[in-house]
This record gives sequence, structure tokens and C-alpha cells, in this order.
Amino acid sequence: MRTLSKKMIAKEKGSLLTYMTAMGHEQLVFCQDEETDLKAIIAIHDTTLGPALGGTRMWNYSNSQDAVDYVLRLSRGMTYKAAISGLNLGGGKAVIIGDSSTQKNESLMRRFGKFVDSLGGKYITAEDVGMSPVDMQYVRQETKFVTGVPESIGGSGDPSPFTAYGVYMGIKASAKYKWGSNDLTNKRILVQGIGSVGEHLVKHLCDEGANVIINDINQEKVRKVADKFHVDSILETQLYDLDVDIYAPCALGAVLNPQTIPALNCCIVAGAANNQLQDEERDANLLLKKDILYAPDFLINAGGLINVYSELQGYNKEESLRKTTEIYNTTLEIYKKAEIEQITTHQAAYSIAAKKIADRKLALKNA
Repeated sequence: MRTLSKKMIAKEKGSLLTYMTAMGHEQLVFCQDEETDLKAIIAIHDTTLGPALGGTRMWNYSNSQDAVDYVLRLSRGMTYKAAISGLNLGGGKAVIIGDSSTQKNESLMRRFGKFVDSLGGKYITAEDVGMSPVDMQYVRQETKFVTGVPESIGGSGDPSPFTAYGVYMGIKASAKYKWGSNDLTNKRILVQGIGSVGEHLVKHLCDEGANVIINDINQEKVRKVADKFHVDSILETQLYDLDVDIYAPCALGAVLNPQTIPALNCCIVAGAANNQLQDEERDANLLLKKDILYAPDFLINAGGLINVYSELQGYNKEESLRKTTEIYNTTLEIYKKAEIEQITTHQAAYSIAAKKIADRKLALKNA
């Protein structure tokens, strides 16, 4: 595996196979069914540590290239997320192209389940944006290679509370490292994106007495969450230069880039969004130069993956919570490694994940 800059990716997109190879992917599957109007893509990045587990997102992408970009980047991120969390899993992700509010139904989800089943367990799906435990229950009627099914039938249910709790642990660890205390009382924290994960995170922060400000493109959701937790909200135009202690991006990726980083007026960036760095090496260094502590997203947002992974061995909610809590200690270890080796926190986390995979490959080769 290697870190790709945006320039390198653009250069290699002339050939999809070359692009996949450069990112280290094993397989890319295009799924189409005329009867249900299913259009889906499944990406399997690396199965060295185990089967590729990753959620399925249903999103109305403007074009197929955007969907391919998303599924390749996110499946790659899932590999690192599993490795840094000590899980015997590889990285995978799936997208269903369409509007989940109008096009999703049982037939479509069951047909998608058949495609998942055809991979023979190399890819295990779960829920992501636009999906619910009920949707995973439909998928389960066609394949056993699915997690995140309702608790009523022995599953782990919605993974978002665990994702939010892991991010909360990452934020507290970041505060401990930056200021010597993990107490978030009166800390000004901006949460960008208040979907299911973001809303759960807001609750954790408010319960501790933080001064929370929220932002989301869905103004109806903003009003609802602001009223529920008695927090302030801001417009998108005020976002990046807002004077806060902690910025928690919990919406889309690539929000940290040469346009936004210079405007940031915070001490810590720690949120739930995947692929927050538009260009991993470049943008991690830009944050370091501004003395902004960055919590690697694939480390602190791993709670949902930890929770659904538990399903594969017999779901245990308490054990999932314990492992998610460990994100706190792992985050501190990453920061200390970065400080000692004089590298970015992203490099520190990535190097640990990559070493686990490389060591396993060597062991398999010598077996």
C-alpha cells in the first residue's frame, strides 16, 4: 500500500485498472440489475488480515466516476481502519447509486444481497449513509455475509452510536495530549454534519458541558438538533474561520485542503468523516505547520466497524464498547509516536496499520 497524492491519482486515472493497482485494490465489482434498477459498485481493497468488511452507502451520485472514486478511497480507508484497530479484517466498501428516499426498497436490497453473496465471503457488507438495520435484514435474506442487522434478530443494529462514541474518545484523548486534561467542559467545539453519528456526538459533548456549535446543509435538521440540545448553529460561510478549540468534521470527506486549512482557527481537528484530508501527505503537513493537532479519521471513527465486527463472532455489546473505548489510548500512542519520530499524526497511524499488513503478508509467505 502507498499514499497517493491528488496529482498522482489524476495522472493514473487514464486506466481504471492502473488506478486500482496504484491504490492497492484487489477487486472492483460493478453490479447491475434491470428488474430492480440496481446500480452498485463493490470495492475490495486488501484481504491480508481477513475478509473485507465495509458499509454500503446509497447516494445519488452525479456521475459514475464520482461513485468509483468514493468506493475506491473508502475501501482503502477501511483497510487501515481495521488494521489500526487490531481487527482480523480487510477493507471493503460498496455504493448503490440512487436516491435512498425514493428508490430504495426490499427488492433492490435483496438483489444487492445476491451480488454480495456471489463474492463468497470475500466482502461482508454493513450499513452506511442511506441505509438502516432493516435494509441489512433484507440483504441477509440473500446472504450470510452481512452485519449491522437489527438487534431483535441477534445483530448489532445501528453502528452510528459506536462510531460517535469512538470519535468522542478520540476528542478526549486529543484534549489530553494538547492541554494536559481530557475535560471538555466549556471547550468550544464545532460539529460539522449532524447526521446520525454527528447527533450522537453532539449529545456526548453536551453531556460533558462543552460549548457546541453545529453546522449542516440540512437546515431542518439543524433546527431540530439545536433545539434538542440547546446549542448554537452557524452557516457554511462562517465555518472554517470560526474561533473554536476543536473542529469535528462529521460530514463529507476532503474538507481539509489548501483552501480550508489556512482559514482554520482551532487547536484540534477530530471528527467522524472519512478521508478528511484531500491529499493525505500534503494536508497532514499543512495542519502540522499550523500547529493543529489532527486525529487520524480512520483511527477515531472505527467504533462502528468494531461493533459490527463483533457480530461475526457472536454479538457482545459490552465487549464492543470496551474495544471502542480503547480508541482513547491508541490515539495517545499515535500522538506520542508522531512527536518522537517528528512525523505527522497521519503518517504515524498509517505506518502502524501498514506494518501490521506487511508483517501478516510476510508470515503467510513464509508459512
